[in-house]
Amino acid sequence: MTTSLPIPGTPLAGCIMLVTADRRSAELATALERRGALVQHAPSLTVIPHIGDEDLVEQTRAIIRTPPDIVVATTGVGFTGWMETADTAGLHDELRAAIGKARFIARGPKARGAIQQAGFTADWVAESETSAELGEYLLAEGIDGSRIVVQHHGSGADGLDEAFESAGATVASLVVYRWGPPPDPGLVARSAIAAAAGDYDTVIFTSAPGTVAWLDAARESGSLEGIVDRSLDGSLLLAAVGPITAAPLIEVGIDPLVPDRGRLGSLVRTIVSHYALHRDAAVATEAGVIDVRRGGALLDGELLPLSKTGLAVLDRIVQARGGVVSREALLSALPRSTSDLHAVEVAIARVRESAGSPGLIKTVIKRGYRLGIVAEENS
Repeated sequence: MTTSLPIPGTPLAGCIMLVTADRRSAELATALERRGALVQHAPSLTVIPHIGDEDLVEQTRAIIRTPPDIVVATTGVGFTGWMETADTAGLHDELRAAIGKARFIARGPKARGAIQQAGFTADWVAESETSAELGEYLLAEGIDGSRIVVQHHGSGADGLDEAFESAGATVASLVVYRWGPPPDPGLVARSAIAAAAGDYDTVIFTSAPGTVAWLDAARESGSLEGIVDRSLDGSLLLAAVGPITAAPLIEVGIDPLVPDRGRLGSLVRTIVSHYALHRDAAVATEAGVIDVRRGGALLDGELLPLSKTGLAVLDRIVQARGGVVSREALLSALPRSTSDLHAVEVAIARVRESAGSPGLIKTVIKRGYRLGIVAEENS
């Protein structure tokens, strides 16, 4: 019997979550930890700072010399970074004058916010937050002979430059921040292996390039198939900040959790809602609703003080959904290798003690143990 009742208190208690982001990872981790999660970090890419980027400074000087008709901002952080680079190079006032009469086109609310923060006004915003919608809008109105500045996201390649040039525009392409290799490739590979082995409840992605890089690491380590399988059976949640970030996951057969709005705050709230309201793994027992997670088990929303051995035994029994699990099967599930069946009995006794009720796990004479599911007891 599953339940959709919300968990009181900290809904992410006992969840082990992997954050694959580099930029703003500390902010994301803090928000998750505040809600009870145990957070691990394996950045799949690094962000190369824009300050001191001489190529960007030279491109800015060229734009000042030949002011654009249209400025396209694809990311808030990128547009802000461009303004910061110009300011550091002593070009801020000249840049403002050069682009002050241009039309500003934003790929989503965050880009619009950065435009407004810089003292300009966005003339049009792609509400879908996709480059495709932005490109379609400008191509439909006609841009032949226009001078367009396109500020790209970190990976640069979104097809806008080529589409605009084919339509007769002159394009100045700016990549304000760039993606670099991960600081620890081995850590990324190990995180993918751990995800396939069932060591995480959730893996979180905040950029499409970062998603691709992590999936590549999973593929190279032979872990991708296991990750997809765990996603399909519901034992591993993969969450992406928006549809663009989610696209590489969908391509390999994963159905990721995506918030309605592409913000870190929305992403955290969506993950919390998933665990608080849609707990397919939770089961109603005589002792209460039990929900086993990678970092612990919740009984009626309270985290049980279990050892790794106790958690492994309880997880195996909960997975059986009321079916009898033999002592031998439980012995093989223990994190430490042993042939002593007494270790299983000790682990069961400690789980019952932590739960404060013998009704959580039932003994089946000469066969093993099963979960004390309410539906079975009342049938």
